[in-house]
Amino acid sequence: MMEHDIVIIGGGPAGLAAAVAARKAGIQDILILERDSCLGGILNQCIHNGFGLHTFKEELTGPEYAARYIAMAEEEKIPYRLNTMVIDISKEKEVTFINREEGLSTVKAKAVILAMGCRERPRGALNIPGYRPAGIYSAGTAQRLMNIEGYSVGKEVVILGSGDIGLIMARRMTLEGAKVKVVAELMPYSGGLKRNIVQCLDDYGIPLKLSHTVVDIQGKERVTGITLAEVGPDRKPIPGTEEHYDCDTLLLSVGLIPENELSRGIGVTMSPVTSGPEVNDCLETSQEGIFACGNVLHVHDLVDYVSEEATLAGRNAAAYVQAMEKSSEEESGEESGEKAGKKAGHQVPLKAENGVRYTVPQTLDIVNMQDSVTVRFRVADVYKDRYITVSYDGNTVLRRKKKVLAPGEMEQIVLKKESFSDYPELKNIVIRTEVE
Repeated sequence: MMEHDIVIIGGGPAGLAAAVAARKAGIQDILILERDSCLGGILNQCIHNGFGLHTFKEELTGPEYAARYIAMAEEEKIPYRLNTMVIDISKEKEVTFINREEGLSTVKAKAVILAMGCRERPRGALNIPGYRPAGIYSAGTAQRLMNIEGYSVGKEVVILGSGDIGLIMARRMTLEGAKVKVVAELMPYSGGLKRNIVQCLDDYGIPLKLSHTVVDIQGKERVTGITLAEVGPDRKPIPGTEEHYDCDTLLLSVGLIPENELSRGIGVTMSPVTSGPEVNDCLETSQEGIFACGNVLHVHDLVDYVSEEATLAGRNAAAYVQAMEKSSEEESGEESGEKAGKKAGHQVPLKAENGVRYTVPQTLDIVNMQDSVTVRFRVADVYKDRYITVSYDGNTVLRRKKKVLAPGEMEQIVLKKESFSDYPELKNIVIRTEVE
């Protein structure tokens, strides 16, 4: 069986950033496994700009951003296998994969980094009545068909869902000569970034209908039209509010789901809110030596944050491997209740309350943590003039005013190690929103 220090599953922005960080942290033996025919992940089809403002301090397209990280990985001579599908990971960190050249193979890793990204929620999850005609696409599929394959997917378009991909495709379809008639959103707020609403809808005069959904699809061979209806607070259509739109294409941008079949197979503890693994401040899952980063952990709004998070995962996976190697060298044969190379810590759970949906990480080791840890989270609704507060065992230690909070925009706060010095017996950290 082949052996590697770190095996990274996924060669998109998260996997590449993690690999480069692990190499720079001193780990030579790294392998990236990627199921696509090239590195770069979803960025290869995201030909619009807006990437890299945080990471590279300039505006790049998706392929340009990916190319920077691919160049870094190749400069570091990090090996990778393309067209390779990982089908299983064991608790012993044995990774089973399949490809044409090697068939079915297994590689043993000292640490594994999960960076598989996310997938789109399909039509089947929406329970929309009607036939199953041609012309219904997820927004990402339409994006790939247009930007990679060079096809036009339709001329008269309705988009259901105002996630970032749906908003960007509204602009893309318009630039390609199609008529985007409306973007409908089930929720009373958009799921996308404010800048995308402005640049992709407002600038092109495309209407956004909040609290609306598709209740019927017409057409047998090809979509000929759809019916929209307004929904009430219970998200159910209100009779009498139906509107018909003639169209030949329906794009679905109804949410992204972290790609976590492999994670569940290992027995990793999953968050019911993010649908990704629960992690500590090292981005280590409940299975020791298995780390997670990027959209497989929680769906991000900016790829710059994916790269930042993955860099941290790469460094921590490297530190884990180095600690393992050091402990095996120093092992004297005496039994110890504690794993060598790992100091006793003090794990404290992070709780999300009162409008904060979740936090990543979910636990924090206030003894062994870095000097500071970035905690990312999303809110449950659109809030105006609220405070984000952090409390340690009921004592407020941080309070920050925000003019607007929206579910489509990821928020973050930084917790410093020194702030815990007065709380040696800390039991929980609570992050919440508060009014005046």
